[in-house]
Amino acid sequence: MPEKPIDHIDFDELNSKAISKPLVTHLFTADPSAHVFDGRIYIYPSHDIDEGDAFDDLGSHFAMKDYHVFSMAHPEAEAIDHGVAMRVEDIPWAEKQLWAPDAAHKNGTYYLFFPAKDYDGIFRIGVAISTSPGGPFTAQPQAIKNSFSIDPAVFEDENDNYLMYFGGIWGGQLQRWRTGSFKAEGEGPFIHLPEDNEPALCAKVAKLSNDLLEFVEEPKDVVILDEAGMPLLQGDNERRFFEAPWVHKYNGKYYFSYSTGDTHYICYAMSDNPYGPFTYKGRILNPVVGWTSHHSIVEFQNKWYLFYHDSSLSKGVTHLRSIKCIELTYDEFGHIHTIDPYR
Repeated sequence: MPEKPIDHIDFDELNSKAISKPLVTHLFTADPSAHVFDGRIYIYPSHDIDEGDAFDDLGSHFAMKDYHVFSMAHPEAEAIDHGVAMRVEDIPWAEKQLWAPDAAHKNGTYYLFFPAKDYDGIFRIGVAISTSPGGPFTAQPQAIKNSFSIDPAVFEDENDNYLMYFGGIWGGQLQRWRTGSFKAEGEGPFIHLPEDNEPALCAKVAKLSNDLLEFVEEPKDVVILDEAGMPLLQGDNERRFFEAPWVHKYNGKYYFSYSTGDTHYICYAMSDNPYGPFTYKGRILNPVVGWTSHHSIVEFQNKWYLFYHDSSLSKGVTHLRSIKCIELTYDEFGHIHTIDPYR
């Protein structure tokens, strides 16, 4: 990300230096979750809107109200808008803030997993279903029992197991669940966080039921270890987890990737087990314009692609973002080459 203040950035010049262009320009999109269904790439992003909400560390300005689904014949093709897939008013338990979703497919049914705040102001994770990858989706009447926080990402293993990874701190409320129940007192994002010298807060993982509608186990910590085999500390904010978990598998190894949040990196760690622990390996994406960083990784026709977003199209407006795509490559050891989003 450029070091100049936003009001001193030449965005025409910046966009000319970007390694990829926005996939969607008729509305603002963020947090792209990409999957290959029926030979096409389907993208499930959040939909940014400008409602004038005050900017704060709790994410109040991210006031998304619906989801659109997009698809592409290949990564260089036009992104087709399949229209509104679901609205917040279609979800019986949800009041507001349809943040970053994900999708999965099983036995002819497509599942949309999404976070939203319920009428008590608590983020829960819901499920909606469809017979088409492009939607529309019909929400279940209740959120997933024992679900909390944000950023669901569902990984299908070879054994037909579906694992959901989730969690985000600050506005994502993960820190409020440290004791096992929601702690509502205090409004600042730093309430309930570990001290800098304590182990970092972890994303969560839980196996889904056969119908993909519930957890079949208590969510477990996704632990990230340093090179010495010790858990990353909360103060290690250039490497520790903040939000946006994603898992993919390459050459027999599980890759857990995520955003570091306030330091704006997409990083990754590796393991032989989808539950971890995962050992930190490096950065996938350096900072983009705009405060947030959120991604997904998908294989298409024997190549791997990183889907991400930035705010260059909106000239740096943090909550008006645009999804992008770039090829992702590995070295001979399976390490991911770090991507600079601007030349």
